[in-house]
Amino acid sequence: MNHILDAYIKATNTHNFKEVEKLLHPEAMYWFSNQTCDSMETIEQYFNNSWNYIKDEIYSARDVTWLTADTESATCIYTYHYQGYIEGKFVTGNGRATNVFKLINGEWKLIHEHLSSIKI
Repeated sequence: MNHILDAYIKATNTHNFKEVEKLLHPEAMYWFSNQTCDSMETIEQYFNNSWNYIKDEIYSARDVTWLTADTESATCIYTYHYQGYIEGKFVTGNGRATNVFKLINGEWKLIHEHLSSIKI
């Protein structure tokens, strides 16, 4: 199942929402620490705002655990990491993620993502 998550992360790191959108379910919903995005328009806006805020961001997943995986859906949790530049200063950070994928017409699509930052 890692290929599903790997494809999603690779698309995210293109910083091109059209690449991410190819992997999203039409009814995708995102829960971020500071906002809920429940339409493709709000999801796109959130991604673009993030990419504009953190320049040259590289997003990655570590400690991935697949909680469920069957012929129709798959759910994983992981620690996300990012690095990039905010106002020219190199920054890094991490948090917790839950992703839910659903098989539609033979293709895996992300239907839900929940991200929360970790304060240390």
